[in-house]
Parts: sequence; structure tokens; C-alpha cells
Amino acid sequence: MLPAPADLFVVFRRTWSHLSGLGPLIGLILLCVAGTLLNPDFATLDNLMNVLTRTAFIGIIAVGMTFVIMSGGIDLSVGSMAALIAGCVILFMNHFTDNPLSGVVFGALFALVLGALFGTLHGLLITKGQIEAFVVTLGTLGIFRACLTWLADGGALTLADTQADIYSPVYYGSLLGVPIPVWVFAIVALAGGLLLNRTAFGRYAQAIGSNEQVARYAAIRVDRIKILTYALLGLCVGIATLLYVPRLGSATPSTGLLWELEAIAAVVVGGTTLKGGEGRIVGTVIGAILLSVISNILNLTSIISVYLNAAVQGVVIIIVAFLQRGR
Repeated sequence: MLPAPADLFVVFRRTWSHLSGLGPLIGLILLCVAGTLLNPDFATLDNLMNVLTRTAFIGIIAVGMTFVIMSGGIDLSVGSMAALIAGCVILFMNHFTDNPLSGVVFGALFALVLGALFGTLHGLLITKGQIEAFVVTLGTLGIFRACLTWLADGGALTLADTQADIYSPVYYGSLLGVPIPVWVFAIVALAGGLLLNRTAFGRYAQAIGSNEQVARYAAIRVDRIKILTYALLGLCVGIATLLYVPRLGSATPSTGLLWELEAIAAVVVGGTTLKGGEGRIVGTVIGAILLSVISNILNLTSIISVYLNAAVQGVVIIIVAFLQRGR
């Protein structure tokens, strides 16, 4: 006896939903195969570690961005926020001339606190001030970068040599052959996955993104959850900045430029819907790696200019958003 058309439709929908969830992973595998065919150097261990290290900054921010977008928000200021945090941390560390080690330790704590405060400020303006997230973060995007430009007098803020020597292993060091930034990225992603899938906070954030009004009727403290999501994102920006500063040892007005585009792209490519209500940390991690692989392939080959990397990411966002329109 043949199954009814309605049963076939249900099976098709379940299969399609499962395959769409695997889409980012399948895309990453195909990209890796293509990269290996185009340039054998792509498949080397050194290149793999390089890709993962460069993914760490955006990947960590993208983990926090997942919670914000999943709850129906957006943050356009993360790149500028990272730049300002980097500048403030460098100034803070440079003041500890007599005890540079203390400067590095306290500077790291300062970066985390500063990121959380900036994120909390966003959350308060959005919830208590009742201003759209797009408008708030668009405004702070300009404010943060302008403040850094003022602090640097239009130039660069550079970490003192003594502090730089102590701080550099945070980026250039490794543990068991794996760079430190990759370990930190893995820990943040794991913590984000547990927070999303194993806590009430993660469930509430998804509920708010699905239908905020219904979430309020369900006695969910919507404003509190939203503020916490932005504070969490700010904390992630602080962590990413701590890993980025020792790479160049300086902060300039161009630091963190377009990081918001890359973070949002990683989240969207990973399967989190732009309208909220659904999010996947694993997908976000895969999305961040996928975008780094695209950039790496462009660097290793001459298919198109590396200067078009941001354009490629923009196209990816538009295509994925188009494919998500049914969800």
C-alpha cells in the first residue's frame, strides 16, 4: 500500500529540515576539497592552524552574536567596540611601568569588564530606552571608533615593549601544538553551546526571538534576558580583543573594521535566523570557519582579488538570508 501524499510531505519536510541543518557543514567540506584541489598547501597542518587562529577572533564574537540575533536583536558596533577596548587596554597596561606583569593581568580583567559594560549599556538603551537595536548600535558604532581616534590622536596606540613581551604568548603561544586562540575559541564555543541548550537562559532567548509578546505572557523577564544577551556579546568582544591585541601590539582607527559584518555572516551562515527564534552555536562555529576558509582560499589562489573578501561575505549573507525567507 502506497503512503498517503500527506505522509510523504511530512517525510520530505523532516528530511529537508535535517539536510538544511547540515548545509553549513556540507558547504565547509566542499570548500575544503576545492581548496585542496586548487592549492595543495591548503591541506597542510600549518595552514589549518592558521585558519583556525584567524577564525578565533570573529568566532568568539559570533558566539555572543548568536544569542543577540536569536533573541531578535542585532549589534552593528562590535568592531568599533573591539577597537575602543583595545585602545583602552593598551593605555591601561602601559601605565604599569614598574610591574608590567600586573599591568597585563589587570588589563585583561579591564577588557572583560569594559566589554560587559558596553554590552549592558546597549541592552539598557534598547529595553529601558525603547530604542531599536539597529539605531542604538549604529550610533555607538560611530561613538566607539571616534573615541579611539581621539585617544590615539588619529594615529596608533602602541603597547610598551616590556608588556608586549609578556603579553605576546597569548596570541603566538601554543598548548599541545594548538595555538592559544584556538583553545580559547573552543572553550567559548563549548560554554555557549551549554548555555544555549542546557539552561533556561538559552530557552528564554529563543522564546523571545520567536514571539516577544507571548514570552511576556509566559512570565519571562524579557528585558532582563535581552540585557544579558548584549552583556554576553560585549564579554565575548572583550575576550576576542584580548587575543587580538598581542598580534600587532597596537590599536588604530581601522582596528576591528568590518568585524560586525563577519560576525553576523558567521551567525547567519550557521543557521541562526535573522528574525530570531532559532540559533545553533555549532552552526555558528562552522559558519565562522567556513568564512575563514573562503578568505584563506582567496589568499592561496588567484581566483579573485583578496580585496573582494568583504564583498564575498556580503554576497553570502544575502544568499543565506534569501534561503531563510521561508523560515
